[in-house]
Amino acid sequence: MEIAAEHVDSGNRIVAVEIADPSQVGEARRAASRLAAEAGLDETETGRVALIATELGTNILKHAKRGEMLLRSIGTANGEAVELVAIDGGPGISDVDRALRDGYSTAGSQGAGLGALGRVATSFDIFSGAGKGTVVVARVVREDKRTAKPTLDVGVIRVPKTQEPVCGDDFSLTIRRSGAALLVVADGLGHGIAAADASGLAARIAAERPEESTVETISAIHRALRSTRGAAVAVAAIDAEVRSIRFSGIGNISAFVVQPGSTKSLVSHNGIVGHAVRHIQEFAYPWPAGALLVMHSDGVSGRWDLDNYPGIMSRDPSIIAGVIYRDFTRHRDDAIVIVVRAVTRS
Repeated sequence: MEIAAEHVDSGNRIVAVEIADPSQVGEARRAASRLAAEAGLDETETGRVALIATELGTNILKHAKRGEMLLRSIGTANGEAVELVAIDGGPGISDVDRALRDGYSTAGSQGAGLGALGRVATSFDIFSGAGKGTVVVARVVREDKRTAKPTLDVGVIRVPKTQEPVCGDDFSLTIRRSGAALLVVADGLGHGIAAADASGLAARIAAERPEESTVETISAIHRALRSTRGAAVAVAAIDAEVRSIRFSGIGNISAFVVQPGSTKSLVSHNGIVGHAVRHIQEFAYPWPAGALLVMHSDGVSGRWDLDNYPGIMSRDPSIIAGVIYRDFTRHRDDAIVIVVRAVTRS
């Protein structure tokens, strides 16, 4: 997802659909169509979203037997959009280039095939390999007259604990007047509605204060969360122009600057925002060209290493977030993974 100037993004409009039988493909199609209507996509664009959801879900059933589809209504530099991320741990695709050719339907059905989906979607990416599963991202964007140029590419995976109605992890991303971005990730204590209330409030407070420092932002969230169960909170001020990140964290939100062959962990202090915060400190880190910022809650293990996935550093951030989630989620808690890359100017 490309984020444009002064855009505020929140994770509240994300739908996770398990894909294990044909009825769930229909569920994913209907959910995707509803999100498209909410985003203001027209009838033709909504039809494209439905086609993509159907084909991706059918592919999961045919080849992997089981997987999931994550649907998100987002804002982009060009207008509102619906993003579909299909994730499976199946046998993978040994020859992705062949699977993308015209006339090759990976599901052996009358569907559009992955190659056609690449044209139906406004943007499309895939990461797969024999025995390694597949992650696909596709977006359909409602074009409008905005001309703001994007500053960041952002991928978000946000999934509630099994059988919980809401996710207790949340985020907010706001682009400042200077063009820098303020990213906040919050993990409400526990899970369920009370956790979601705490993390959602943290995200809203941050979105209302985009120009404040990371320390000031956590301080404001701490005051606001006193009546809640509290949360782990991490705040990153990202400046893509000067290639730097200023970071403050309280609790167990993990954050990393990732380059090929190097993963640098960002420092957080112990505590619970809203209840027990002894010291808030800001740290500065370089963010070299081509590097990623990866942040996730403790619903995801920090033992991942992107060097074990050749070629993934160049993929869409939603692909990267999807792979980390698929292979390292703990399956017993809410999970959020956010991957950020600076847009390369031509």
